[in-house]
Amino acid sequence: MGTLLRRYWVPILFSDQLPEPDCAPVRVKVLGEKFVAFRNSEGKPGLVDERCPHRNASMFFGRNEESGLRCVYHGWKFDLEGRCVDMPSEPPESNFKNKVRLTAYPCVERGGLVWAYMGPAEHRPAFPDLEWTTVPASHRFATRHIQECNWFQALEGGYDISHLHHLHRGAANLKTHSTKFEFIRSDFGFIAGNGSEVPEGTRWLASVMLMPFHKLIGRHAGPDAPIGAHIWVPIDDENCMIYSIEYHPDRPLGEAEMQNSKNWNYIHTELIPGTDRAVRNRDNDYLIDRELQKSGASFTGLKGFGIQDCGIQETMGPIADRSRERLGKSDSIIIKLRDGMLKLLDDFAGGEPLPGMDGASYRVRSAVFTAKDGEAFADMAPALVKAAAKPEVVATTG
Repeated sequence: MGTLLRRYWVPILFSDQLPEPDCAPVRVKVLGEKFVAFRNSEGKPGLVDERCPHRNASMFFGRNEESGLRCVYHGWKFDLEGRCVDMPSEPPESNFKNKVRLTAYPCVERGGLVWAYMGPAEHRPAFPDLEWTTVPASHRFATRHIQECNWFQALEGGYDISHLHHLHRGAANLKTHSTKFEFIRSDFGFIAGNGSEVPEGTRWLASVMLMPFHKLIGRHAGPDAPIGAHIWVPIDDENCMIYSIEYHPDRPLGEAEMQNSKNWNYIHTELIPGTDRAVRNRDNDYLIDRELQKSGASFTGLKGFGIQDCGIQETMGPIADRSRERLGKSDSIIIKLRDGMLKLLDDFAGGEPLPGMDGASYRVRSAVFTAKDGEAFADMAPALVKAAAKPEVVATTG
């Protein structure tokens, strides 16, 4: 799986965590490896191995100066591409510096984040045309925090539709239960369909999973509501960094919308100051409020969608033992998601092209639509999630 993930652009931190040229480097752990990110004298970001190739000293303590990061142990200096550009500990006539490289990965900035590509250079894809990365900063609000479980375990929770009726009761109450489930492959990843019977036919929520770990949340609050997005980025096997984004494609976020986000009532999570860890975490039982739970105002007594989701997913263990599960019909999407990813891994191992290599394929939104009797989800959903990204049809597709 790690080899597959490296074929995609991976967010590593917020741009403002590297606030200016030659600022202090920042530690980054992603895909099980330790790095430091830094911004050079020209303002360009980079990601390099934390360990200096000389004596393995940490480059986090390095001096960021004159377009390179210099190890403070012996003064070896490296540029964004990992080339050693100065080696003062060696004789002047030595060409040893030309034979030494620090592992480095190319980076770009989009949507207020720094992204790295960690795969083979010859397979580097175009940057994904994620809609929220193209809007002005005033149109979006983004946070992140560490989720203390495996990234795919967390991603599965994003597609578990039946939990909405219970886990989020009090904050979100759905009027209908899904009785039909579909899951199809697309040029960007997958489309998961949850259908409820209505007089006109079947009311479908088509949720998009953009490879390898993105989700766009449907506009449940109305056609002019902000759109939500999640990214579950593996830190290591037992932890991931979840980025949560709200954005509006056509206007700045309003004061009330921003206040709701900062009250941690929706997908965002309050952090312990100076860290990426949630205030409500497993060490304090997520500050569960038993009186609130007993009152019925909250089914769980846990504050906010983000904590309700992440907290319960963490209680499964760092890596859930799926052999203990008993899955029913309402878990159809979870079953199909797992099968779909396993099939994708097999195809990748066999040399088949990966979805999402065309950046334009990511310009989609989750969509809500009604299918009349005889109209198939698989025939309608691919076109509608693409059409939903066009402002002129947003009102009709949710």
